[in-house]
Amino acid sequence: MNDQQLLRYSRHILLNEIGIEGQQRLMNGRALIIGMGGLGSPVALYLAASGVGHLTLCDHDTVDFSNLQRQIIHRNSTVGQPKVFSAKTALHDINPEVECLALPLRADEAKLNELIARADVVMDCSDNFDTRYAVNRACLAQRKPLVSGAAIQFYGQVSLFDFRREDAPCYNCLFPEDSVEEELRCATTGVFAPLVGIIGTLQAAEALKLLMGIEHGLSGKLLSVNALDMNILRSNLSKDAACRVCGEKHAAVEKQALDS
Repeated sequence: MNDQQLLRYSRHILLNEIGIEGQQRLMNGRALIIGMGGLGSPVALYLAASGVGHLTLCDHDTVDFSNLQRQIIHRNSTVGQPKVFSAKTALHDINPEVECLALPLRADEAKLNELIARADVVMDCSDNFDTRYAVNRACLAQRKPLVSGAAIQFYGQVSLFDFRREDAPCYNCLFPEDSVEEELRCATTGVFAPLVGIIGTLQAAEALKLLMGIEHGLSGKLLSVNALDMNILRSNLSKDAACRVCGEKHAAVEKQALDS
């Protein structure tokens, strides 16, 4: 770490829980951010500012004027541009040392597995259940930790699914795919602008701690935020033995397939 880096990250280095070793881990870290909207904006900004060495941004969408109310990484001047390129420009201005790969695409399951295999942590900042379930399955398959966030209207939630652990629950344990009701979308129901900042910043905090090897966090927990009355609730999650994705029956079938 050179003198300029020691100065840039000095407020991290002063923390006993981080120090030079923890900051170096961040600089060696690789994060995949799926979705560069309301949640992906603060996630990417804080990971870049904190010095995470390599960020992969994945989003197929372009910047719309209506995004600027909450997607703070984008600007008036980037309306109409792919979100990943708009975000990459902003991140380079904040910290030019961070390597940033911008992928303007909607990743299918094969591509997700490829990208996740190269990441140390995966940030699900998407806005739809199809993507969340696909990311969950790919992270489980690759045994990579997943930090998942969601926000709509005044309500948000964040959790860490640490698939490096055999006893970790998955997203499907929390919201079984066959029981999800019709999803709400920001475009039709609205979202309180600071809420996505709150949830995205919490996601960034979980990712940074994970990359540094700090165990305190939301693994096996669900943090729910009501920004209307500022009620915050932390609940314990447990692995569902009957889960179609990570449950015991699924694991047995998968093992049998691998052995045959």
